[in-house]
Amino acid sequence: MTTQVLKTPEVDLVYDVHGPLPGGGGRPPLFMIGQPMDASGFGALASHFPDRSVITYDPRGLGRSVRRDGRVDQAPEIQAGDVYAVIEALGAGPVEMFASSGGAVTALALVTAHPDCVTTLVAHEPPLIAVLPDARAAERARAGVRDVYEKAGSGAGMAAFIVMTSWQGEFTDDYFVQPAPDPAAFGMPAEDDGSRDDPLLSDRSWAVSDYRPDVGALTAAPTRIVIAVGEESGDTFTARTSVAMAELLGQRPAVFPSHHGGFVGGESGYAGQPEAFARKLREVLDAAG
Repeated sequence: MTTQVLKTPEVDLVYDVHGPLPGGGGRPPLFMIGQPMDASGFGALASHFPDRSVITYDPRGLGRSVRRDGRVDQAPEIQAGDVYAVIEALGAGPVEMFASSGGAVTALALVTAHPDCVTTLVAHEPPLIAVLPDARAAERARAGVRDVYEKAGSGAGMAAFIVMTSWQGEFTDDYFVQPAPDPAAFGMPAEDDGSRDDPLLSDRSWAVSDYRPDVGALTAAPTRIVIAVGEESGDTFTARTSVAMAELLGQRPAVFPSHHGGFVGGESGYAGQPEAFARKLREVLDAAG
C-alpha cells in the first residue's frame, strides 16, 4: 500500500493505493468510500481483493484529510468533488466503486455530477431521509439524537443513535415516547465527555441525510448503479432508505451478508462478515464485467 496526498486550496486529501495502478486483472481500480468512516474502516474488505487495485481515502475533515475551507459541515456535493479530484489524480479512471452509508450518498452525488467516472457503483445502505414516506418523523428522530448529544455528550448521544438506527419500521409515536436510553446498557460511559463536534452525532452531517438524489440524472447516467442492503438490517432506517432508493431507480436492492457495517473486520466493536461480504461484492461487480 502507498499513501498519497492531493493538496488543494481547501483540503489535503489523503488516499491509499492498495496494489499497482492502473488496475488488476484487466479491471479498473476499485474505489471504496464511507462517511463519516475514513479509509481505516476498509482494511478488512480491501484485503479480500488482492488481485485488484483498491483505493481508499479519508473524506475532508476526517481522519488524515485536513480541511482549510473554514467549514465543518459534510456536504455530499463537496465530498463528490473531492472523490472526483482523487480519481483524476490517479489517472486510471473510470473506476468501480463500493460506497457505504454516507459514502453511498456521496457516490450518488458523484455519479450525478460526473457520470463518466464510475462504471459500476454499489451503494450500500445510503441514509437518505427524503426518500422515506415518514421523512418528517425521521427528521424528528435524527434531531432527537442531536439534542441528546448536545445535552449529555457522546455516550448518551451514541446510545440514542443506536436506538434510532436499530428501530424497526417507521418512526411512530411508539418511538418518540420511549425514555432516553441508558448509555451503560450499550457499554458506554454516562459521563459527559465534553465533545460536541462528532460528525455522526451532531448536525454536521445532516447535509448527507438531507440529500435529495436526482433520479433522472442517475437513471440517465451510463453508470450501473446497484443499491445494496444488509440481510440482517431488517426494517431499520438505512434498510428502508435502501429499499426506497432502489425502487426509485426501478430495481430491488441487492442483499449483502451481515448488517450496516457488514464489511468491517474484528478491529470494530461491531464486526461484520468481511469475507462473505467481499464474495458478494465481487459477484455483483463481476456481473457487470
